[in-house]
Amino acid sequence: MNRLISKCPACHGTLRVSTLQCPDCGMELRNTFDLSPFDRLDKEQFEFLITFLKDRGNLKEVQSDMQISYPTAKKKLDELLAALNLGGGTEKVMPKEIDVSRMDVDYTSTLASEIIKAKLKAHGGHITVYTARGLPCEIYAESDGTTFTSDKLPVKPAYDYKVFDDIVELLIKQGGRAKKGNGRNYKLGEPGCEENTVVGTIALHRGRTIGESVFDPVFVMAAILEWAGIAKNGRGELILTEEHNDL
Repeated sequence: MNRLISKCPACHGTLRVSTLQCPDCGMELRNTFDLSPFDRLDKEQFEFLITFLKDRGNLKEVQSDMQISYPTAKKKLDELLAALNLGGGTEKVMPKEIDVSRMDVDYTSTLASEIIKAKLKAHGGHITVYTARGLPCEIYAESDGTTFTSDKLPVKPAYDYKVFDDIVELLIKQGGRAKKGNGRNYKLGEPGCEENTVVGTIALHRGRTIGESVFDPVFVMAAILEWAGIAKNGRGELILTEEHNDL
C-alpha cells in the first residue's frame, strides 16, 4: 500500500482527502478531510519518527540505527518537531543579555574547561545541548566569567568550568571511560555513587563528603562534553573521544 502524500506533484500545493472508501463493502464517504500533521511529514521525517519511537527517544540509539552523527540526529529532531508544530526548529529567545567580556579564555590550552569556555563564549554565552534522550538543556555563561548555569541545574552556587577538568582526569585515569553513576538513589560512596564514577567526581568537586546526599547533574555535564567534542555520551558511561585523548 502506498503511503499518503500531502503535496500536489504538479503545483506542490497542499492536498486534501475528498473520499474515504471501505475496502469490505465498498461504501464511500465524500467530504473534505484535512490531513493530520503526521500525514504531512515527508519520507525522511516519517522514517526518523518511526526510528525515534522504536528507540524510545534515545538519540544515541537513533544515531546507531540510522548511521548518522549526533548533530545530524539533533537537526532531524528539530525539523520533526517544527513539522509537527511542537516548537522545534525555531530560534530560542534568550531570557537575558549575557556579558561574555569577563570570560578570559586561554585559546592555546587543551584543558576541557578552557575548550568549553571558548566554545561557549563564541556562541555569545548561550547554547542548547541535548541529553542522550534528546531533551534540550539551556546552558548560560555567568557574568563572573568562571561559572555557568543551566535550566536543568537548579542548584547554587553555579558550576565552575573546572568541573570538566576533573571529569576528564577521571576518564584518563580509567583508560578513557568511566561509569556515570547514580546520585539520585545513593549517597556519595555507596555502590552506584562511588568516587570513581562521574557523579561521584562531580560531588567531590562540589565539596561533598562520603555519606552525604548529592545532586545528579551528569546528564547535563555529559551533554556539554559531547557538544564540545570531548567525550561521547554513552549508555551509562562517558567515553573520551580519540581527538581529546591524543591532546
